[in-house]
Amino acid sequence: MSREGSLEAPTRHPIDWQNPGFYDEDALNKELERVYDICHGCRRCVSLCNAFPTLFDLVDESSTMEVDGVDVADYGKVVEHCYLCDLCFMTKCPYVPPHEWGVDFPHLMLRAKAVQFKKHKPSLRDRMLSDTDTVGSLAGIPVVAGVVNAVNKNPAMRAQMEKFAGIHREAPLPAFHSRPYRKRHEQAELTARPAGETSGKVALFATCYGNRNAPQINQALTAVFRHNGIDVALLEKEQCCGMPKLELGDLQSVADAWQANRPALLAAVDEGRDIVAPIPSCVLMFKQELPLMLPDDADLKRVQAAIYDPFEYLWLRHKAGALNSDFRQPLGKIAYHAACHLRVQNMGLKTRDLLALVPATEIEVIERCSGHDGTYAVKAEYRDASVKICRPVISRAKKSECDHYASDCPMAGEQIASLADAELGAGRAEHPLLLLQRAYGLEQDRR
Repeated sequence: MSREGSLEAPTRHPIDWQNPGFYDEDALNKELERVYDICHGCRRCVSLCNAFPTLFDLVDESSTMEVDGVDVADYGKVVEHCYLCDLCFMTKCPYVPPHEWGVDFPHLMLRAKAVQFKKHKPSLRDRMLSDTDTVGSLAGIPVVAGVVNAVNKNPAMRAQMEKFAGIHREAPLPAFHSRPYRKRHEQAELTARPAGETSGKVALFATCYGNRNAPQINQALTAVFRHNGIDVALLEKEQCCGMPKLELGDLQSVADAWQANRPALLAAVDEGRDIVAPIPSCVLMFKQELPLMLPDDADLKRVQAAIYDPFEYLWLRHKAGALNSDFRQPLGKIAYHAACHLRVQNMGLKTRDLLALVPATEIEVIERCSGHDGTYAVKAEYRDASVKICRPVISRAKKSECDHYASDCPMAGEQIASLADAELGAGRAEHPLLLLQRAYGLEQDRR
């Protein structure tokens, strides 16, 4: 077999999670050994995350200094550090399909997580961190929200949380709002103006985070879209997209989440609406992960074709001459962190391109992982690795001497902010939609 990489576009194969053989532990370990050996011989991905350094250390410290010297019981140590960012598959690995070696490292890690989930009941902490709907609804109760937010900011309580729950005392935790976005949204129908492939009317998938933790992002999205003559309606009903459960390996819950979201999403598509969501991971779920899990679901294919990242949607409108370019306020220099789950959607850096249209605005793009990645950064056992991964991002932001630093992923933004504020003194990270709202001179709703 040739060690030369394929020059063809990467091909993603469906995830065969409903096949009993998918959970065969011996077959899994055999495939892990095969792929680990290929990765050991290549090592191009060593700087992406902590999964690859963990693997290479295991190999280098083994008796043979090859994968055959690594104890099979240690294979899981590599899996623990993979948070399914997909960057190795999309940007680094020369051996992805259609190469004959067919390496899909993230989905192999997903298979290993699924086997682990079936074999061992996840901890209470991991179940809670992945159950965003339940946690959000409880923590969003008016009195409870105030208590939760106060506890999350109290050093003594955070020390106890680390001791008893394994949530690192210094990891940023999101605030909970007792008045979620779904209670703030006000319907205001506009006459749809199609442009290019866009219909000019969208249904907003608010997401767990955008609803309970950062409603201001959805408020900015709605204000910006309406300023551009786009009719924005809120989906009648929604629940978590399933990404936290995917990271846990709970694939049945991921499929169940799609079934719960199916009626409202299809109703929006039947109305001729496009779909937008403010969190890259949620868009990725409907664009890639769910369709690969359920490749024969025709309804899912319709949703997949209809969903967009907000800046992707606005850029399509710009290309068709339908973007409002009456920007009132320059933004200065922005250190823009391109989130992993946005980069792997293969649509280019549309956030950068659109913000660059604002006069007297300069964008410095940082294409490195923030190390947050869902729940990875808040777990005590992974916090040090998470911080190490984020350090190059902070260094780039510091050298940029920026006026703002921003990320499409608000969790990544908070991770960067929590580590960078002492060095940059720049305040909290700002979502690009909030920056665009400011550039238009639109009033921000601070309720």
